[in-house]
Amino acid sequence: QVQLVESGGGLVQPGGSLRLSCAASGSIRGYTMGWYRQAPGQQRDMVATLNNFGRINYADSVKGRFTISKDNAKNTVYLQMNSLNPEDTAVYYCYATWYRDYWGQGTQVTVSS
Repeated sequence: QVQLVESGGGLVQPGGSLRLSCAASGSIRGYTMGWYRQAPGQQRDMVATLNNFGRINYADSVKGRFTISKDNAKNTVYLQMNSLNPEDTAVYYCYATWYRDYWGQGTQVTVSS
């Protein structure tokens, strides 16, 4: 079983940047890792995924602005978010899957002036 803990959320002005981190309690080798987000009253949507072969997928709304990466030695996945806009405001969840799904508790990202 894997436990996921997100960090790095907060309040940022439009055009700003944040880097989210997701620390796993064990090895993430072999896992597909990802970030999802959920705005108030909305469904939870995929933001970015990274599988164990290095294949990356991004939601169209974040392409060119967000970058997912991972450090297997640190069992950590990152989401670098640049050029943030108010539509990026949401709770961001870390996700891991390999035979079953695991979710973190989420971290709030608020983009506002």
